[in-house]
Amino acid sequence: MTAWTLNDIERAIRSSWGVDTCAPEDLAHWRPDNPARGQCGVTAMVLHDLLGGELMMGEVHVGGVRTDLHWWNRFATGFEVDLTREQFGPEERVGPGRPVARPQRPGRLQAQYELLRRRVVAQLEADRRGDAPAVALAQRACA
Repeated sequence: MTAWTLNDIERAIRSSWGVDTCAPEDLAHWRPDNPARGQCGVTAMVLHDLLGGELMMGEVHVGGVRTDLHWWNRFATGFEVDLTREQFGPEERVGPGRPVARPQRPGRLQAQYELLRRRVVAQLEADRRGDAPAVALAQRACA
């Protein structure tokens, strides 16, 4: 089995986001030009499935008021990866993160998580077989 790189996984995740994988509370703010909006929880869990490490959570503040929670990943080396960082506007500040236990089930995001995970794994498998879209193959060749 060929191991997937973080770049492979990131490409597959980013190409798999959609309004149907967005957290319900962020649906009103999700747009095709900001596809990362509302994807942090499910994205962090899918990355955790594939690469392990820890889930991190921090509070999002606007004008000093907590408005949301944000999720990302940290690996054993201490390296942190936040694949949805660009979702936030300039007025939104993410505070320091803390490691959190992975929920047994994604709860209210179960359907979004399962859909994103299926899409990501399918894209990674397609890449491995070489029948990925030409754009993905061209991007891989340049990486």
